[in-house]
Amino acid sequence: MKSRLRIACSRSHLQQVRDFVRNYLSSLNLPDITVNQVVLAVDEVVANFIIHANGEDETQFLDLELTFDKHDLNVEIADHGDTIFLPEPHQSPDLRAYIRQGRKGGMGMALVNRLMDRVEFLPAATIRCAT
Repeated sequence: MKSRLRIACSRSHLQQVRDFVRNYLSSLNLPDITVNQVVLAVDEVVANFIIHANGEDETQFLDLELTFDKHDLNVEIADHGDTIFLPEPHQSPDLRAYIRQGRKGGMGMALVNRLMDRVEFLPAATIRCAT
């Protein structure tokens, strides 16, 4: 079963993304914890694409595709902007150092990598997550 959504690159569309993912997953009768984890992970990646890759340029857009086949959920997010967003390779952040420094941000992709079984960024500005 597939479902698709296209949004303009604006933070104002993040609630629409969360609702889209939650509605799709709820129709699969998955546990609430799984639904919440996937919603959080997708929200974080989409926000990164909107903010960091596209500078909230509403003339740019993202395509989301959710596919559930047997026991596999695949999430594909395609960015059609001019900038390629490839985050640094995953490293577990030093939480104590973050607290000492009073840092905010920079934890999102570490969280996504913990929540999803596999996360791949492809040069064509597409991310695939599976759980």
